[in-house]
Amino acid sequence: MALSVKILGASAAAPAHHRHQTAQLLTANGSKYLIDCGEGTQMQLTRYKEKLASIHHIFISHLHGDHYLGLMGILSSQHLLGRTKALHLFGPPDLRELILVNLRISQTLLNFDIIFHPLEGESGKLIFEDKQVEVYQLKMNHRIACYGFMFQEKPKRYSLRKEKLPAGLSLQEIALLVQGKDIYDTEGQLAYRASDLTKEPPVPVKYAYCADTAYHEEIIPWIEGAHGLYHEATFMQDMAARAKETFHSTTIQAATLAQKAKVHQLIIGHYSIRYKDLTPLLAEAQTVFPNTRLAIEGESIVFS
Repeated sequence: MALSVKILGASAAAPAHHRHQTAQLLTANGSKYLIDCGEGTQMQLTRYKEKLASIHHIFISHLHGDHYLGLMGILSSQHLLGRTKALHLFGPPDLRELILVNLRISQTLLNFDIIFHPLEGESGKLIFEDKQVEVYQLKMNHRIACYGFMFQEKPKRYSLRKEKLPAGLSLQEIALLVQGKDIYDTEGQLAYRASDLTKEPPVPVKYAYCADTAYHEEIIPWIEGAHGLYHEATFMQDMAARAKETFHSTTIQAATLAQKAKVHQLIIGHYSIRYKDLTPLLAEAQTVFPNTRLAIEGESIVFS
């Protein structure tokens, strides 16, 4: 299994230059997870032929409008389309109140339950897991409470070297082997080494989504070695003072963090509306971290 991310929106603050506000759709073995939900997200999902009904988990990083104002539209559409399955929503504690106010004023009673998971505490906290992934929160350094997310696929089992398996192994012994465990006889003596009869599984794929934040090295231990890192790069380096003032990052800062965390690939996004042409942002980031790419709407990025 590999993780893939489809970019739905990559603009900061407001839609501009045919770019939409922040949203991404992560897919893991067919399961869909929506990350942030700026204005127009459901239109982008429709545009790229992604079904609302396939989304059961939504992760909202923080309560600046360019990251959540599309959420009520998605909830409303799912209601009108007859959704009955519960939806899991992860976000700052006040997000629950925002949704309840909207529903109360519009006198809407949803057909489905929203199971709300408030984001609180420090980086590294496991906030969700299913058969496909584990999700950990990453505490950002922004003007208001803000979190990123680390998606990590569940560890795979060891694969058997069928040509080397001795005859007569029991199901219980095979179960030990695929967990990478040696087999011992009834007297406690080593009978078979797992390393002789199996192949190690690949390293679980990790994708780190770093939402709005100033340069923040404290998250490096949690994102180190990630196969993919999305990091905001709202400004170019000549706007470093403005980035600091607004608790955002520059291209050089995003690339420096990627370099120090030894990630495989960096994706930059959340572009200020002052930049119509994104080529200079990419070129500047690549001076520090060559394996950098732009978050371009409609593109899917596969990590494996």
